[in-house]
Amino acid sequence: MANNIEQIFTQLSKQDQATLQAFAEFLLANTPAEDLAPLTIEKPAPTVRPDDESVIKAIRRLSESYFMVDRDSMLNETSNLMTAHIVKGKPAAEVVDDLEALFELRYRQYVDSIEAKNSE
Repeated sequence: MANNIEQIFTQLSKQDQATLQAFAEFLLANTPAEDLAPLTIEKPAPTVRPDDESVIKAIRRLSESYFMVDRDSMLNETSNLMTAHIVKGKPAAEVVDDLEALFELRYRQYVDSIEAKNSE
């Protein structure tokens, strides 16, 4: 038997998952702000950038390092950087630099968002 909410959630049908999600959102919306537990800020787990790293491998490395950042929201930007490399011939090292800057920016936005929610 599952012993935490995440395990229980994954075992439920899609319909029951939606019901549980709606109930959790209801509880959250009806909990006074002073009773909410503060959100914790996840720290990145950076890894060393290999020499001559490909753009694809850089995206994988950065996605693992910045696991807390919503990659779906970065899809357009990462695709544009990939296109600049493949179609326009921008050197991989420059694209990887841009990717690292993008992930760092999104991490700072994530931290700012958590800090703002915790100060409400």
